[in-house]
Amino acid sequence: MGHRLDHCISYQDDRFAREIDPQELDAFERAGMMETHQPFALVRQGLGIPRPPAPMRPVVPTSRKGRGATINPPNRFDKHVSVSFEDGWNAAEDELPPLQTTLSRDVSRSVISWNQSPDIGFDRAVNPYRGCEHGCVYCYARPSHAYLGYSPGLDFETKLTFKPDVAEILERELRKPGYVTKPIALGTNTDPYQPIDRTLKLTRSILTVLDRFNHPVTIVTKSALVLRDLDILVPMAQRNLVRVCLSVTTLDPALARRMEPRAASAARRLQAISELAKAGVPAGVMAAPMIPGLNDAELEKILQSAATAGARWAGYVLLRLPHEIKQIFEDWLHQHYPDRARHVLDLVRETRAGALNDAKFGQRFNGTGVYADLLASRFTRAARQFGLDGRDGLDSSLFAVPPDLRMGMAEAQMSLF
Repeated sequence: MGHRLDHCISYQDDRFAREIDPQELDAFERAGMMETHQPFALVRQGLGIPRPPAPMRPVVPTSRKGRGATINPPNRFDKHVSVSFEDGWNAAEDELPPLQTTLSRDVSRSVISWNQSPDIGFDRAVNPYRGCEHGCVYCYARPSHAYLGYSPGLDFETKLTFKPDVAEILERELRKPGYVTKPIALGTNTDPYQPIDRTLKLTRSILTVLDRFNHPVTIVTKSALVLRDLDILVPMAQRNLVRVCLSVTTLDPALARRMEPRAASAARRLQAISELAKAGVPAGVMAAPMIPGLNDAELEKILQSAATAGARWAGYVLLRLPHEIKQIFEDWLHQHYPDRARHVLDLVRETRAGALNDAKFGQRFNGTGVYADLLASRFTRAARQFGLDGRDGLDSSLFAVPPDLRMGMAEAQMSLF
């Protein structure tokens, strides 16, 4: 989108035990463990996650340039919160100053996140970052930021954590005796190719390890930065070890700038699909999320454009609004599209059994009701029409643990004595 990114890198002594996957959030919600502070305190202790101090966080009442969320709602686990209100003092201000992105070092002891969800096609994932600077207002991963003591609002897109040793830890986990190989997913909680990866290149380091181990991997991203790693992806594709999916939410540039302000334009994502396909890397498209009354009319056009670019399969997800995202999305909708906000929210409730979210397995991704069924039928028809209804599996049989380079270096050093 051409925004200038100011990354203020700061190293803090935050220590997180392990990553919390959005699927775990849904499990807690279904179990009713998010309603009070006490049950979650037990969950936090069970996962070994220290609780950081909970500062008072005022709600930001207006949007900021280059950011998706219009508010910074309190962490749902804080006992004390502050509430802002308009008193007229800021009425003359045209816009608030931009927020810088800050980075904190995440020293997790493991990097593979496991899940048992029946709704998704993978059981393990690696996320080099927590939080995402793309700032997509609808992002289902936002509530996971509350586990770090941050707000799922503006904090999610401005206060990032990164795992500098992600490649070394991943290699150590892949070398464990008895490890059973199945595809690892990149891009399940936050985008592995978000802007800061241009500098840190953590995703590239992960792919380097997976390439050496002949380990299959799937990638979901909104960024054309994935093309940077073609030198790794092409050889992996030749061994049927990689599949890349570009998420395209809308073809409308104005809507995209408001909804996902720091992600690549739709045109650039479609170009990335084309370049991946030409290089022999299997590429697909994810039309997600489909938001009733806002972008769902574009479904067929998105699939057609992706097929023309060279996509081989497609998927879609209906808008999900778990936890704080309800408030974040509703506020964003009223600020940017006040004329249709009520209509959009009514349609969302129609697909979610009268609520703004439904975490039940089997229907949280596609919804229920007439409107949701119609969207599913439209997708099935369009995917078949444009040849996007097939997907080949990846090869897990090639996995092999390579020699440990560090052991070789240690032996060479010992030979000097």
